[in-house]
Amino acid sequence: MTTVILVIHLLLAIALVCVILLQRSEGGVFGMGGGGMGGFMTGRATADLLTRTTTILAAGFMATSMTLAILSSTDRQPSSILDQPRPVPLSPAQPSEPSVPLAK
Repeated sequence: MTTVILVIHLLLAIALVCVILLQRSEGGVFGMGGGGMGGFMTGRATADLLTRTTTILAAGFMATSMTLAILSSTDRQPSSILDQPRPVPLSPAQPSEPSVPLAK
């Protein structure tokens, strides 16, 4: 279940980025204005379509985000670091013979 929601979440994120990049810039800070679309749709109709699409994708993204957060919190058991057993220290290994031959 979590995997399916995660895949949907990733697809929504990619679609949301694409739709946001399609929208025309209002600021024009860098001198790049969104040009005409070649008569496909009027400027206002394109803005309305992209705004609605962005709203729907953002709502889906938020819903999947909250669903994933809820699913991840239900699988966890509360625990304390003090309840965990302490690891037993290992005794240091004794070398069998020196790695460098000793001079006589």
